[in-house]
Amino acid sequence: MKRNITLANEILLPEIAALLLEGNAVILKAKGNSMLPFIVGGEDSVELKKKDTIRVGDIVLAEVNPLCFVLHRVVSVTDDEVILMGDGNVSGKEICRTNNVMGHAINIIKKDKTVDCNARGTLFRARVWRMLLPIRRPLLIIYRLAL
Repeated sequence: MKRNITLANEILLPEIAALLLEGNAVILKAKGNSMLPFIVGGEDSVELKKKDTIRVGDIVLAEVNPLCFVLHRVVSVTDDEVILMGDGNVSGKEICRTNNVMGHAINIIKKDKTVDCNARGTLFRARVWRMLLPIRRPLLIIYRLAL
């Protein structure tokens, strides 16, 4: 019998971060809608792993404030700073230090399939979605109505 346990992010995510730093892969059930349309909160899971280099387009788990974690896409990287934005957001970005990026998504696990985050098609769709930022709000409204 499979049992789901829900823990507060302030408890769960520091433990996940520790596992990632040790080199373990972790599967995390997504919450919220900040990564629509690519990750559906409450339905999809994300397989995370530690990564030494961070690049634009990566989906990362990052601590943006003490005990405040987000799973968002990297929109900009400098030597010591990372700017993040959820795919389902139309404005608002988070900033963290590169050492506050705990891991990156390698797979998105949906009901009927697993999506490789590094596949060319997946990366292409993410780039197109990023270019659609000026019209993202109506597209997200249509998407949510279709759910």
